[in-house]
Parts: sequence; structure tokens; C-alpha cells
Amino acid sequence: MSGVARRTVVAAGGAGLASAALAACGGADTEGGTGTGGVDGAPQGPLAKTGDIPVGGGKVLADKGIVITQPKAGEFKAFSSKCTHAGCAVGAVENGLIVCPCHQSKFDMSDGSVKSGPATSSLPPEPIEVKGEEISFG
Repeated sequence: MSGVARRTVVAAGGAGLASAALAACGGADTEGGTGTGGVDGAPQGPLAKTGDIPVGGGKVLADKGIVITQPKAGEFKAFSSKCTHAGCAVGAVENGLIVCPCHQSKFDMSDGSVKSGPATSSLPPEPIEVKGEEISFG
């Protein structure tokens, strides 16, 4: 009989399967984000063009976990798109407010502060930079 017990082989095989399963689970962050955008936190290309973000409005980039606003012409702000109340993704920027569709929390588009609850904490700011007509993670 070999010097390796059957249990050792089964356990090692199980660990390999578990590792493969964990590796398969890694991937896109769909719950809103940290604003890092890519693998190992490396930013991945531009988020948007400046012309995509209306003055006095904004755009939710759910796949990037960020909402970008333009409160005044040429002034761009960014916040996490994850509502601080229950973690839902905010849905729109309307009438100067970032609106969460789950429970109707509203946040100021210029600073992320809560304008009406149930949320009690501001949306966290996300670092961005504008170079020419491109907006990227900063």
C-alpha cells in the first residue's frame, strides 16, 4: 500500500476544488464600489466624457460603483453609488439630487450630503480627475 492515505488525497482534492470555486467567484463588483475600477485597484480607462455629464445633473455608472455630477459648468464631483441607508444602488440624478429608488433617500449632488432620509450618512466622495474631455478615477 502507498504511503499516502486515501483521506489525504480526498482532502487535497477537495481543497483544490474549493480553490477553483473561490477563483471562479472573484470578478466583477456589482454592489457599488470603492472607486478603484479594476484588478488590484488599478483604474481602467476613462469613466465618461465631460459631455456625458449634464450641467446641473449627473450620471450613475452602476457598473463602476460611482455617480458623477456636474453641479456647475466645469465642476465635476463623484460619489459612491451605494446608498448609505441599505446599500442599494442610487438610480438617478434629478433636480439637483442623487436619488435612491429603494427607499427614496436623496443626496445633494454637489457634496453627497443627505437631503432626505431614511439615509443618515452622506454618500462617500470618490476621487476623479478630469483631463481634457475625459473623466477617470483619480
